[in-house]
Order: sequence, then structure tokens, then C-alpha cells
Amino acid sequence: MRVLVIGTSGYVGSAVAQRLSAAGHQVVALIRPDRGKRARRYEWRIGDLTDPDSLTAAVTGDIDAVIHAGTPTGDATVDATAVAALTSRLRGTGRTFVYTSGVWVLGATGTATADENSPVNPIPIVGCRPDIESQVLDFAGVGIRTAVIRPGIVHGHGGGIPALLVDLARKHGAPVVVANASVRWPMVHVDDLAALFGVVIEQAPAGTIWHGVSENAVPVRELAIAAGQAAGVGGEPQVWPLSQAQAELGASFADALALDQSVSGHAARDRLGWRTEHPDAVPDLREGSYR
Repeated sequence: MRVLVIGTSGYVGSAVAQRLSAAGHQVVALIRPDRGKRARRYEWRIGDLTDPDSLTAAVTGDIDAVIHAGTPTGDATVDATAVAALTSRLRGTGRTFVYTSGVWVLGATGTATADENSPVNPIPIVGCRPDIESQVLDFAGVGIRTAVIRPGIVHGHGGGIPALLVDLARKHGAPVVVANASVRWPMVHVDDLAALFGVVIEQAPAGTIWHGVSENAVPVRELAIAAGQAAGVGGEPQVWPLSQAQAELGASFADALALDQSVSGHAARDRLGWRTEHPDAVPDLREGSYR
């Protein structure tokens, strides 16, 4: 397939592009005008999420699939308009559109383990995403093979939110958790997540949601201790009061770090044959890419 990927310079999008290319797909990267027309690894086209006409123009007839792994603008109207622009030329063609959301749309899961059929209860930082998910899924009714992928907390290659835990441990001289040491995070290695995008564009039925989660509920206490080891500090985690974390990191992001979730990714394994092959989050932090 020729796949237009939005977000190839980002943490997830770059891994997705590399995985698709390695699998024999032809990646076409959408780059912003301010990035310049310098040589890149992939064929590229100019576009910007705030410029709908540029997005529509990028989806030419030779594009078989579009993957939106770009960072949302934070403006619900702009983000919804971008999705509409990216899909306008796909209508009635049966071609593929994949939107990247996230498990934070589920909110706190309590004692249950959420799956793709669980109701959404988004926290503020992702408040507009359920509406965009619905927008994407509805396009299945106009001849687009749409899918939504909700990644867990992504780790690997020393990046993502786990890198923040390492930085916090280094700064505080001890492992750190935000607000509550009993919080759990659903996790996925970035390369395993990239593999999921590959199987989704190849196999997923139209109008479907998939959780990119390899570990349902990893205790953040264990992640913090491993992050401390990566940073060269030991001991039990310090609980960083939510008010202090909000003041330093921003209220919405700090609240997200304090979110307790258990989320299943078994549907993608059972129905699409998705396989996870890379290290789990704690050993990756303790002795892998974060040291």
C-alpha cells in the first residue's frame, strides 16, 4: 500500500512509518510547510492540520490508506475539521483511514478491565476525542474503511511518558509517582504499537476500535522504581502531591498521570493476530532503553 502518514516526526508516528516501510508499504510523509523541503527518508507532501485544503490536496488517488498519528492541535473544531479534510477524497472508495486516539478516553476504570466496548468517560486532556472517534467511525457508512486505535502509555527507545519518570527521579533524587502510589497504567512498547497499525491497515473491518495495549495494568509504583534505577537513584517512590504536579506539569497532564486504569488489548490479538515481541515496560525502564 501507499500510506500517507501524519506525524512521521513524532514518537509514535516515526515508529509507525518505519514499521510500514519495513513491511514493504510505501510511506508518504505529511510535513508542515515550516519544516522546509529538505531531503527526507520518505516521499513527502506539504500539509498542516490547521489548513484543511492542504490536507485534502495531500490525499491523492494513489494513496491507499491514511494514518493520522499527528499531535492534536487542542482545538476540537480544528481537529474535527482536519479529519473531515483528510477523509473527503476517500468517500466511496473503500480506502482506509486510521485515527490515533488513546486509552485516556475511557477515564478511570475502577476494578474492571475496560475493552473496546466499554463506555467512554474522558478526562479533560482528551475531552474532545470521543466525538472525533465517533466522527471517524461514522465515515464507515460512506465507503471508507475507518478504524480507531487507542494506544496505552507508550514506552521504548528511551521516550514517551516513562522518560518523564526517569527525569523526575533524577530531579527529586528518588522515584516519584503522582498523587497515588496505587495507580496502574496500561502499557505498550512503541514498536509493538507500530505493528498494530500495520495489521489494522491490512486487516481491520470498517468502523472498528482497537486497543494498543500489551500490559493491562502495570503498577506505577513499579514503573517509578525502575525509572529510579535508570536514573541511578533507589528507594521507595515519593508521592508527589497532585497540586504540586499540576503547578509544574499543568493540571490536565498531571491529572492524566494520576489516572488509574486497567485496559485490555486482547481483541487485536484474538481477531487480527497482533503479536507483541518487545520488552515489557518495567524491564525496559530498569535495564533497557532508558538507562
